Amino acid sequence: MAADKRGNKTVKDLVLSLMVLSVVVAVIYIFIPHDSKADPVKPISYSVELGQARRDAPYKVAGPEGLSAMWRATSVQYNAVDPHKVTWHVGFVDPEQQYVAIEQSNGDPDPFIAEVTLNAHRDGTRTVTAGGQVWERWTGKRYTALVRKEPGVTTIVLGTGPDSQLTQMAAALRERSGQ
Repeated sequence: MAADKRGNKTVKDLVLSLMVLSVVVAVIYIFIPHDSKADPVKPISYSVELGQARRDAPYKVAGPEGLSAMWRATSVQYNAVDPHKVTWHVGFVDPEQQYVAIEQSNGDPDPFIAEVTLNAHRDGTRTVTAGGQVWERWTGKRYTALVRKEPGVTTIVLGTGPDSQLTQMAAALRERSGQ
């Protein structure tokens, strides 16, 4: 007889526990926002880092100007720990929901290009003119890139988007220092 009571008590406890858990789930569902149509991209500001990089970097730092609000910055990094390999990065989601980034460094160009483009390779002799500059076109498994090597700095615009978006970003770049 004791076993029956114990069994019934266990079932009763299980039902009560499920009811309490259901109330907790209902409260969470009601009070925590869960808009499935909301934009998952959380834009960031990169103006502070861009200003610091332009003041400190041993090269003119590229930053976009004049892009529409549909270009949303999502990541930024300025690293000047090694003065012989100062790097600048700012990543965006473009209007077509593709990734586009600006990468710069005064380090050795070949390892830098391989690192940030994930081992892309030069696309023959193909070039693109954007912003009054001639860029080499590189392709890889993950990214397409526009690369410009100059004395003291390598600038790369890379991404998953179409060439038109990379070209638009490259044309928007303005290189400055000392601001």
